[in-house]
Amino acid sequence: MATKPIIDVIIPAYNEERSIGLVLDEIPKEWVRNVVVANNNSTDRTGEVAELHGAKVVFQPEPGYGNACLKAMEFIAQQEVKPDIVVFLDGDHSDYPEQLPEVVKPILDDEADMVIGSRALGKSESGSLTPQQIFGNWLATRLLRLFYGVKFTDLGPFRAIRYESLLQLNMIDRNYGWTVEMQIKAAKQKLRSVEVPVDYRVRIGESKVSGTVKGTIGAGYKIILTLFKYL
Repeated sequence: MATKPIIDVIIPAYNEERSIGLVLDEIPKEWVRNVVVANNNSTDRTGEVAELHGAKVVFQPEPGYGNACLKAMEFIAQQEVKPDIVVFLDGDHSDYPEQLPEVVKPILDDEADMVIGSRALGKSESGSLTPQQIFGNWLATRLLRLFYGVKFTDLGPFRAIRYESLLQLNMIDRNYGWTVEMQIKAAKQKLRSVEVPVDYRVRIGESKVSGTVKGTIGAGYKIILTLFKYL
């Protein structure tokens, strides 16, 4: 990209008032245009805190990670000037937002259309990934390789993709299958996908997925279902 790229960041957030301000403050401001926080029907002050820290906040009353991401994408689509790159990361302070330049670099160097921040390749703080998360990622990435011929080590939430490529994927998942759907569709459409190491730490607050039996089972079921859906 000859000119300075326009980068927008999407953060789906549900009851993250304790962490969202930290996440927003750690995003390198000189690298991004808009940070869009999708307030996923939070019952706390997530949206208010996000606005105080400079984010564009959109409200998504329908629960679900994918629903939140899609609502943020609607906001971006309404902008007169579209971004070159969209970055996704979580609002629970488990990711390291300051690593954003490393995540977008392969796209800027025209070496990739999509970049997955791999926690498996980076340094993970003790206890940041539960045993069920580690096993789930191991199983899902191996099925991705078996079914779709692509090698990933993680379904990590910290990722970057060219905006035109994101639209091309026609994302539809409303909840737990969002990340794996993106990787499957990228593989089927022959997008250039790479991984870069990213670090990971213990999140602030309880995980809505791995922190409950219902969430763990629901996420695992949906990921496996999505893997078979696009065969």
